[in-house]
Amino acid sequence: MKFTDGQWMLQPGVAAHYAAEAYAVEAHSDRLVVLATTRPIKHRGDTLQGPTLTVTLTSPLPGVIRVSVEHYTASSAPRLHVPMVGATQPAVQVAETDTHATLTSGPISVEVKKGEGWSLVFREGGRVLTKSDWRSLGYVQWAGKGNHVHEQLTLAVGENVYGLGERFTPWVKNGQVVENTNKDGGTACEQAYKNVPFYLTNRGYGVLVDEAGPVSFEVGSEKVARVQFSREGESLAYCVIAGPSPKDVVSRLTALTGRAPLPPAWSFGLWMTTSFTTKYDEATATHFIDEMARRELPLSVFHFDCFWMREFQWCDFEWDRRGFPEPEAMLKRLHAKGLKISLWINPYVAQKSPLFAEGVKHGYFIKRDNGLTFQTDQWQPGMAIVDFTNPAAKAWYQGHLRRLLATGADCFKTDFGERIPSEGVVYHDGSDSVEMHNLYALKYNEAVFELLQEVQGKEAIVFARSTYASGQRFPVHWGGDCWSTFESMAESLRGGLSLTSCGFAFWSHDIGGFEGNPPPAVYKRWIQFGLMSSHSRLHGSSSYRVPWLVDEESCDVLRLFTRLKHQLMPYLYAKAHEATQTGVPMMRAMLMEHPRDPACAPLDRQYQLGEALLVAPIFTEDGEVDFYLPEGTWTHLLNGEKKQGGRWHREVHGFLSMPLYAAPGSVIPWGAETERPDYDYTRGTVLRVFELADGASAAFTVVGVDGQVAARGAVKREGSRYTAQVSEGALRDWALEVDGRRSPVQAEGGALSWQAD
Repeated sequence: MKFTDGQWMLQPGVAAHYAAEAYAVEAHSDRLVVLATTRPIKHRGDTLQGPTLTVTLTSPLPGVIRVSVEHYTASSAPRLHVPMVGATQPAVQVAETDTHATLTSGPISVEVKKGEGWSLVFREGGRVLTKSDWRSLGYVQWAGKGNHVHEQLTLAVGENVYGLGERFTPWVKNGQVVENTNKDGGTACEQAYKNVPFYLTNRGYGVLVDEAGPVSFEVGSEKVARVQFSREGESLAYCVIAGPSPKDVVSRLTALTGRAPLPPAWSFGLWMTTSFTTKYDEATATHFIDEMARRELPLSVFHFDCFWMREFQWCDFEWDRRGFPEPEAMLKRLHAKGLKISLWINPYVAQKSPLFAEGVKHGYFIKRDNGLTFQTDQWQPGMAIVDFTNPAAKAWYQGHLRRLLATGADCFKTDFGERIPSEGVVYHDGSDSVEMHNLYALKYNEAVFELLQEVQGKEAIVFARSTYASGQRFPVHWGGDCWSTFESMAESLRGGLSLTSCGFAFWSHDIGGFEGNPPPAVYKRWIQFGLMSSHSRLHGSSSYRVPWLVDEESCDVLRLFTRLKHQLMPYLYAKAHEATQTGVPMMRAMLMEHPRDPACAPLDRQYQLGEALLVAPIFTEDGEVDFYLPEGTWTHLLNGEKKQGGRWHREVHGFLSMPLYAAPGSVIPWGAETERPDYDYTRGTVLRVFELADGASAAFTVVGVDGQVAARGAVKREGSRYTAQVSEGALRDWALEVDGRRSPVQAEGGALSWQAD
């Protein structure tokens, strides 16, 4: 939201009051409390009238400074904030001189200048991260538009801003206006299903605005050397998070807001769906599954989309017996084929659903101000919205899901959760409807995930579209409604990189695009991208996404890349486990993995899958692709070709190949199984070594399907001799591989030494 009209003028109707002086500073053992006046205090008369701002500086976690700004402290209901499940009360250091006061938490400090001339300076060590200074912190009264509090933090020369949730607009957010309000807008616009009021910069720090929303961001778009964020009301809170690297920032962010549990290994395999509005029944699903098997196309999960229930009745959690006459028997047959089953749900109950009257009777739905049930025709006619702030409603909703799990479902696609009214409704627990709009998606997914954990234990997983800050605690998320074009494939990747840069460890998207019918080139290139993502799902809207309906070569592409992902699982599952421990996502923007390489700062058409694999999806019909390799010698994973980094490359690939490069100095544990993602990763493992320097060593980790570390060790090179030492756990029937040459198999034992020439 822009309050100014250029550098000197204000928007019509705006009265702005900027922090001008730290008039009084109270130093406590755990905080600083600043009385900020909005004009310099020259004499007693200046203390009369006019707003003041109370600024409280604390630390919820080492390396994080929280800033709370309040105008009126008692005239409004308490604000809802970002869930901070990892917040502690760390020991801080408070220091004070005649001119300044400083609060330090771990590596980060904030310095307040006393007296005239407002200044908050955030430092890491001796390095200035960002500042709030002249006309940065303000209280704005806007005739007809309410009161607002805003903060503006400085941007340095060459500083890029990233993140702010799953945003499909340009990857570098400088120059953009971002409204932090969840909306069901698809991937082709500026709206987002998954808003996160957090941004990361290439200077190695992050800012989390600690508000439920809506927050309006002006990212160098009102004041070009500042990021402004504002909220209507009488208060605003934010956290500045130390680095020094992007990985450090994201690790601290997720330590504060929570980290993802480890998804089950089977979920990393291929998911296939009925699609949305296509005609399907038990025979259709069975045909697709059997044809996948006949064509030797590995499949792990089959998903039934909306029409597993009867039309006009979503959700009643009852199978439509016209197409699925014996659902329990059907699911048993599908389980016997080795498949897991996913069912579509949403948090709405249509008026025609048999559950509607029950929900109204017991007060399970969000209500209007007059106490009657809120209803809308947007989506399901006459639908109501489950009120998850009501414990009884939550238990009622979970009870229906529990019944589905008992009859053969393994997980749920938690669709929707964005079309939640912000005005004119009340919640059971009294939460403000504006504050709850974004948080609703969290409560919805938490209710489902909580039940899955109770029933399925470590097998719990959802496939969610909407979320908010801290939503990484309930994986997995997918990118929503995209079109079947290269442009939409690219915007999906931008959205994924923006989301994972906000601490979301796992992310997926609709292979082939959701809307439209993908041309063969788009479908096959999207298969490659999809299988080189953390989670991989074939899904469409009005057309099926089975490969043989596109062309025969699509089957070959799907088979190759699904099997490739399965063989990568010893590496990928270790990266997944690492993400749950550190918060660093599996899919990483190039900036996150190579923060000191300035060429990586703007890159949004390639990414790293863990630190050892670089993936450059192809967005052209003719297979031409430009990509950048950082310093070192990189090795193509599929053909062994080596290329020098520190430069751009242009290649042309057929549909059975793509730029997929192993990083220099890396070890990738390579699995023996091609037909499924969940198997014994310690048996038949090959440690593939890439461009390890003489005298250097590289570590490796293998995590079992039980989520525990199964083997850990390192490979060392001395001349042409490579020695692998397993320091924890064990590998069986394992080997080393260097430049396509493989050592003899080691049946047992913790060490393997091999002359590779």
